[in-house]
Amino acid sequence: MAQVFTITSLKQQTDEDLLLEFKRSGDQNALAELYLRYSDLLYGVCLKYLEDAEDAKDAVMNIYQELLRKVPQHEIQHFKSWVYVLAKNYCLMQLRSAKKNITVNLEQHTMQSDDFSHLDSVIEKEEAFKRLEKCIEKLPEEQKSSIQLFYYDNKCYNEIAETTGMDWNKVRSLIQNGRRNLKICMEKNAGK
Repeated sequence: MAQVFTITSLKQQTDEDLLLEFKRSGDQNALAELYLRYSDLLYGVCLKYLEDAEDAKDAVMNIYQELLRKVPQHEIQHFKSWVYVLAKNYCLMQLRSAKKNITVNLEQHTMQSDDFSHLDSVIEKEEAFKRLEKCIEKLPEEQKSSIQLFYYDNKCYNEIAETTGMDWNKVRSLIQNGRRNLKICMEKNAGK
């Protein structure tokens, strides 16, 4: 006999019960109840990272679609902390993809200028990039691969953990330590 949950009974269930119900039956009402419980938290996280109310609202709506895809694939012990990390990673991915799509307006007189001073900044950036590449090569192997997966392949912590088989906390630690080591290396080699 199929069990039917009313909206009232859904509100009374624990997060764990709602997760179990969604995973067992695919009942989107159970997932929607969970989502609504934490929608204020999601909005706050998205607003913190995206710094725009409309972008944050859009992100919160898109996170529901992420939940539909990801909840069945994960063993979730504490939904609140899990969905917080999901929202944070979603926002970071949005920020990264936005950086890749920067549009620059070039005025015609800039393009026809005889002033080549802008080349100096291009050369400086290229040299800094070369120093960064050398610093990445000096990192311990696990830090190097984690940094490359995170920054070059745009993988989130969860994806890196799945890809490498490492614990999520270890991935986070490797990336944080890798960033710190890169910063030290870049500062040390700034004049070279």
